[in-house]
Amino acid sequence: MTRPTTRVLAVLELLQAHGRISGAEIAARLGVDLRTVRRYIVTLEEMGIPVTAERGRAGGYALVAGFKLPPMMFSDDEALALSVGLLAASKLGLDRAAPAVASAQAKLERTMPAALRERMRALAENVQLDVGQAATGAGGAALGVLSVAARGRRRVRIAYCDATGSVSGREIDPYGLAYYAGCWYAVGYCHLRRDLRSFRLDRIDAFEAQATRFERPRDFDALAYLVRSVATMPRAVAIEVLLKTSLERARAQFFATVGVFEQVADGVVMHNQSDDLAWFARQLAGLPFGFEIRRPAELVDAVRQCAQQVLRQL
Repeated sequence: MTRPTTRVLAVLELLQAHGRISGAEIAARLGVDLRTVRRYIVTLEEMGIPVTAERGRAGGYALVAGFKLPPMMFSDDEALALSVGLLAASKLGLDRAAPAVASAQAKLERTMPAALRERMRALAENVQLDVGQAATGAGGAALGVLSVAARGRRRVRIAYCDATGSVSGREIDPYGLAYYAGCWYAVGYCHLRRDLRSFRLDRIDAFEAQATRFERPRDFDALAYLVRSVATMPRAVAIEVLLKTSLERARAQFFATVGVFEQVADGVVMHNQSDDLAWFARQLAGLPFGFEIRRPAELVDAVRQCAQQVLRQL
């Protein structure tokens, strides 16, 4: 939508909200001159929206009494998308999501034709979604400020409480935000640690956008970074296994954070960090393709024990 069109619609919003409003006030709110305001009014009239104008100090613009905008028109597929989107929003851990969803649902219902309104109500009342129930809440204000800062490439000062309860002041360049494993995260460059870091939004106690700008790495993927950081988190045992299959097939057999996959000439090398060799051995034992354990040697014994347990039950 072009900027002039946006301003014309903004004039319409002002007329609906104020009943009667002067041209000077419209001009001040939109940052334009009176001649431009008159041009916007003419554009509205050409769109079929009746506007009355009165001259003089007490005059101004108003919509014709009794005029109401026609209801928004949505196709069945569009109504379905809106309904499912609102349902999903209520599951994503935002602490003010439920009232916001209810308000948005009510506004849409007021403007929709009866048939689509009933369709939306039916979905809201009878459809359940499992999007990975939010493990933690996240303030909508933090999400809003950080997403705007990421878009505008502006640094943000935050007070961050880590997993131990220790609070520290940070300045971060937010490259992006992602929802993963029940939590909202901001991912970006931390000037305190001088490296990429992820920050759970529910642990951010205070936040303030700064004037300082930054450059984001090209094609940065916040969700991919989160998945990789979880997969490579140091644990008790480092594991390396050669999977004798294709990269696509290897990834299809494991969940995303199980490790890092590396394509090589004779297959795919999976790098993993694990606290439970017996659990990892069971994952390997069920694979539909061959594999070679490169390290640790203890994993070979764990897979052998797993296989023997299966044989004893035959």
